[in-house]
Amino acid sequence: MTRSIAASDAPAPFPRHIAVLILLCMGCAFAGNHVAARAAFDDGAGVLLAILLRSGGTLLVLAAMVLWQRQSLRLPAGAWRWQLVLGLLIAAQSLCLYSAVARVPVALALLVGNLFPILLALLTWALGGPRPTARTAALMGMILVGLVFVLEVPARLSSQADVGPQWLLGVGLAFCAACVFACALWITDHKLSQVRGSVRSLLTIFIVFSSVNLAGLTGALPGGLDLPATSTGWFALATLVVLYGTGFIVLFICVPRLDMPRNAPVMNIEPLATLLIGWLALDQMLNPGQVLGGAIVVAGIVLLTWRKVERATVAVAARD
Repeated sequence: MTRSIAASDAPAPFPRHIAVLILLCMGCAFAGNHVAARAAFDDGAGVLLAILLRSGGTLLVLAAMVLWQRQSLRLPAGAWRWQLVLGLLIAAQSLCLYSAVARVPVALALLVGNLFPILLALLTWALGGPRPTARTAALMGMILVGLVFVLEVPARLSSQADVGPQWLLGVGLAFCAACVFACALWITDHKLSQVRGSVRSLLTIFIVFSSVNLAGLTGALPGGLDLPATSTGWFALATLVVLYGTGFIVLFICVPRLDMPRNAPVMNIEPLATLLIGWLALDQMLNPGQVLGGAIVVAGIVLLTWRKVERATVAVAARD
């Protein structure tokens, strides 16, 4: 009886073409956020400053919505420590991914950062969850093959030229972002599934904002709060805040009506949109082999994340 009442109270989903269109737009908004971040970094802006402005703007809007809906911030017993860990993981993921974007082409950083479905599947298995099926293992292999082309591994191994510390550090940071994000999703699914999504999102963004503030005040990341040198950098930061905040809030509002278990793979348009926007705005372009590898990676991720069985929650707060 209770289940049927809850089902009747749930908002009706959008028609699929509308839901797909919204998710495509949001994927492009998140892609534009990363390209704008790279433009700001190229103008001298610090990574912490970008995260601070992004999380601060989103926090204000999200807090106003939660207050307007009069939602309680009380968490179940034992959930606070996991909520704190989740917030710190998302802060670390943001820092790693933005730091990667500042060092390597944006599309490359996003493709490496989007390895998190593989890492999440392996983490879930390692912690007692179901073993990956043969299909899942094959798709993981497909994604890794695509990544070999994206990173130009054969060419770099055969070349005598030095890869360069910035390239290695950028790829390593993007991979760290994927690892951290996988851990955050596992915590969301297994430790905070009973927490209302809006409350979890608000607390996560608050912890991100607070931890970045603390890192900036203590000087933990030298140059992290550097200001842009010109108006171009400030415009890029403003664009970053608007695109990320819009994407986050729209998803936050619309998730109950987007049929995410069915349509979530559409969000994997982000790396491809980043490739296009990065080419138009920053003149960053991957070579044909890297583009082919990127297409293989995205196709594998779409197939890997496709779910025919609905899941109870979606981690709206856990966005890059």
